[in-house]
Amino acid sequence: MKYLVVIEKAKGNYSSYSPDVLGCISEGDTIEETRQNMKDALQAYIQGMLEDGEGIPHSKGFQSYQEAQENSEWEFYLCHIEVEIELEKVA
Repeated sequence: MKYLVVIEKAKGNYSSYSPDVLGCISEGDTIEETRQNMKDALQAYIQGMLEDGEGIPHSKGFQSYQEAQENSEWEFYLCHIEVEIELEKVA
């Protein structure tokens, strides 16, 4: 599964989130470190959701991200992150 992630430049670092996976956030000193940290966070978060019997969140499309960012004062970057889910752990 691929999730669109928003990476925002903050004071001294970067923070990231995916509007499709509410509550899952990450940060890092560089864009690449933030991207990798978010990938790790998404994989753990979604794996936990599955183990708790919850469904996998699905992408809502680019327009929802664009609308969320139109009023943002922050500098931000968009990227796709592929998440690998281990379904055999869920059963």
